[in-house]
Amino acid sequence: MQLRKIGLLGAGHLGKIHLKCILATDCWQLEGFYDPDEKNAQQVISQYQLQRFDSYEALLAAVDAVDIVTPTVSHFALAAQAIQAGKHVFIEKPVTETVEEGRQLLLLAAQYGVKVQVGHVERFNPAFSSLKGMELRPMFIESHRLAAFQPRGTDVSVILDLMIHDLDLILHLNQSPVADVSASGVAVLSHTVDIANARVEFENGCVANLTASRISLKQMRKMRLFQQDHYISLDFFDKNAQIVRLYDQDATNLPPQDELMEFETATGKKWLQMQMPESAPVNAIQMELETFHQSIVDDTVPIVSLQDGFNALQLAHRILEDIDARRNKIFTETPAHKNPPPVHP
Repeated sequence: MQLRKIGLLGAGHLGKIHLKCILATDCWQLEGFYDPDEKNAQQVISQYQLQRFDSYEALLAAVDAVDIVTPTVSHFALAAQAIQAGKHVFIEKPVTETVEEGRQLLLLAAQYGVKVQVGHVERFNPAFSSLKGMELRPMFIESHRLAAFQPRGTDVSVILDLMIHDLDLILHLNQSPVADVSASGVAVLSHTVDIANARVEFENGCVANLTASRISLKQMRKMRLFQQDHYISLDFFDKNAQIVRLYDQDATNLPPQDELMEFETATGKKWLQMQMPESAPVNAIQMELETFHQSIVDDTVPIVSLQDGFNALQLAHRILEDIDARRNKIFTETPAHKNPPPVHP
């Protein structure tokens, strides 16, 4: 495999995780990193003896690609500069802070012909990967993504911080255009939305109900899919899936009898099969970085493309706009609060 040179932008908490994953691959050669934060930089130099570049421009000149793991507000400027320098870009989610920035990146990437992959890591989660090859036609999707409060990451709302993972997944699972969005959210411990619920309706009739919280007392990352004769449960935290399938009694494609249970329904007896598909343990971040490299070598569209990242960002902002509209309506109807501040980005 052709070895390519990559540089890391951002050596904070997540950046250090990316650093370890890059070093663990056999396809990337990590040339060094750039981070203006002296504390972060000295920790990396001390632990990994990795070259710290004096400027972003110097790093760009030394690599074929960059891995951007910086605060969201800086994503657009860093990615745009890399693209215009002809470098391939891996960029953490959310792809940019604003929809307009995302739109401009799409134009730049097309103009300069580089690969851009967005870090929607749940696409590589073994729970999701175990469904590969299965015909998925969900008509109702329910997700819960709950986490304890961490000051890190509160520069953006919980929609852009956590829910955006599930937005990417539902858009990938259901290719129909979004018809309507209804959402509510509250800023509890930070100045941005900390807990939110969104209902997303698609033109083909599919409905997704999503809840995200970063003020929960327990961790949860679950998604459930419902389609005709199927119920699928995904646990992204435990990295496993469960599939429940119903068969008619006279079906010709029945699995072995010892895998079936008889089940009484309103329309007669059916066979019920419960499966837990095998999911090989993987490092999802390492895998997404390896597939990013492969897309460059093979000249193919990355598994999570810039367009995918933009679509998730666009839907996230549509949800945020509905939350703000709902909140403004409430405050408008209360004379003492005529001009409330926005609760996002």
